[in-house]
Order: sequence, then C-alpha cells, then structure tokens
Amino acid sequence: MYITDLACISPQRTFDNAFFEGEIKVHFGNRYAAVEPGYGELIPAGLLRRMGKAVRMGVGAGLPLIRKTQVDGIILGTANGGLEDCLKFLNQIVDYDEGTLTPTHFVQSTPNAVAGNLALMSKVTGYNTTHVHKGLAFEAALLDAMMLLEAKKLERLLVGSVEEISDYNHNIDFLNGHFKNEDSSSENLLTSNSPGSVNGEGATMFVAESIRNENTLAHIKDVDQLSYPSHDDLEMKLDQFLTRNGLKRPDISSLILGISGDNRTDHLYADFQSKFFPDSNTYTYKNMVGDYPTASAFATWMAVKMLSGHPVPSSCIQNNPSSQRASNVLIYNHYKGVQHSFILLTP
Repeated sequence: MYITDLACISPQRTFDNAFFEGEIKVHFGNRYAAVEPGYGELIPAGLLRRMGKAVRMGVGAGLPLIRKTQVDGIILGTANGGLEDCLKFLNQIVDYDEGTLTPTHFVQSTPNAVAGNLALMSKVTGYNTTHVHKGLAFEAALLDAMMLLEAKKLERLLVGSVEEISDYNHNIDFLNGHFKNEDSSSENLLTSNSPGSVNGEGATMFVAESIRNENTLAHIKDVDQLSYPSHDDLEMKLDQFLTRNGLKRPDISSLILGISGDNRTDHLYADFQSKFFPDSNTYTYKNMVGDYPTASAFATWMAVKMLSGHPVPSSCIQNNPSSQRASNVLIYNHYKGVQHSFILLTP
C-alpha cells in the first residue's frame, strides 16, 4: 500500500509544515486539545456551525485530499469519534422529556458520521466503512485498505483516523487512573515517572494507492496486532512479522515507540527497544499529541514524513545513534498495555 498524500490535525500545528520547522506547542495539564486550522474556505459556515469537533476535524483533514485526488472509497478508524454528540443527544432526551429534539446531535452521534460526511461532501459513492476497535481501530482500517488494494478491488483509498476528547470518557478514564493527577507539561511528560498519561485528539488522513508512482511518499508494507500478549508472545509475533517481510532485527533503522509517560506500562517500550533494537534510532510522539486510542495514526503520519525527507523535531528523538537516513521504520504501540500493534513502513 503506497501513500501518495497525507494530512494531519493534531495538538501540534501539523496542518502545515510548522511542526517540522521547529514550532512545537507546549501543553499543560492532562488534556492536549487539537490545534485546528481555519475551515472557512473549506466548509460552508452554516454547515460548519452545526458540526461536532470530530466531524469538523475529519472533514478538515480528509476533504482537501479528496479534492486533489479522486478516491474510490473511504476507510476510517475511531474509538470515541462522535461520542460527545451522542451524549449531548442522550441528555436532550432527558431535558426535553422525550419530546421534539434537534436532529444535529443525533446525525453526528455515531462513529461513521465522519466518513459519511466526507462521502456526502465529496460525492464519493464507493466503499465506505468505519472500524471501531478501540486501540486497534486505525490498524484495522489499514488492514482493510491493504486487503482491498491487494485484491485489486479498488485502486485508491482515503484511509485515516479521527479522535476527539469527550468530557464523559475523559472523566471515566481519569477516575480509572489512565490520566495524570499532578500538573505536568508536555516537555517533562516522558520523565515524570508517575502513573497515568495525558489525553489527546486529532484527525490523520492518507491517500493510499495499490501501485507505486511518481507521487509515492512511503510504502506501508505490513501491519499486525495482538491483545493481552505475554512477553514471549510479543517476541514471537515480532519475529514472525519481520520474517514474513524478509527482514531481521538489525534491518530496522528507525523505531517509533508510543511511550506515554505512564510508569506502569512504559517499561514495555523500554524493554522492547533495549532487547530487540538497541542500535536503531528511536523516536517518540505521545509527548507531542497525548495518548489516545488511534494515536498510532499520528506515528504513521510522522513516519511517512520522515521517509519523505523531513527532519524529525528534537523533542521526538529518544535515541539517535545513527545519522543514516530512515529506511525500514517500525512503529510499536500499545493502548493501556492491552492492545499491541506493529506497523512497518519503507521508502
């Protein structure tokens, strides 16, 4: 699967080149809100006013790509996209005693509202689906796209993810200990040595094609996933993953890890890097955008940018023993220590 175009809205200014030019936004607290572009020229004001945040970000990232390149289908992954509007709609049922309700929140209350809006606004009438698999939603979307393209069912797809911070889910996860209690900043998140991480949100979109062409930026070669693995299970899955792609551990030049600042699970990343890839350049990203179910989509966006020649901001460099240009990039991420995934990219 070959990436020919991409877009990202995140807690950093990633909708243009500012992020790779060194403009890093420092966040405080345990919620990293997305830095959104102006949507005025893209979305009509009347429509924009009624859009929930997830739909707004998803359309803002995906629609410009579709307008530049006609796609045959849309595949998205999300865990919490549309949840905020769903809760607003449910609260309205109570507030208005099941009377006449405004339809806007209901229309945008499902996870597939983003893909639906993209299809309606761009008139893409082909394959359209949304994967809702929590911490593996984006990986499921990638796998779906890869199978469709390899089977030559379609030639070009919009693949991506969207996530919003829902007050309801944030409070539940906070009470469950998933987010930090103490005041912290993104600058010291990874060295905080305390339980919990921080919440994030964003939308990341890719144009994926079945064959390499002059616009190819990177090749998403493979994706794999597993849940509740033991340490031995993870090692076995990694070796199987590398072997079927004709690689050995030393062939991985760059490693992107989902280190989140949670001292209960970050040891998994530290052990993974030191045992399997001690000589690889290592990068982080959750100190930039927070920890959310589809954060691996941001890591994939960062990997494609790396492979197409953009310098990685110093805040993302964990370990850099080699000045060699990235060739084989492996993304390893887990969500809450339960759902684990690998994504392999090459030039």
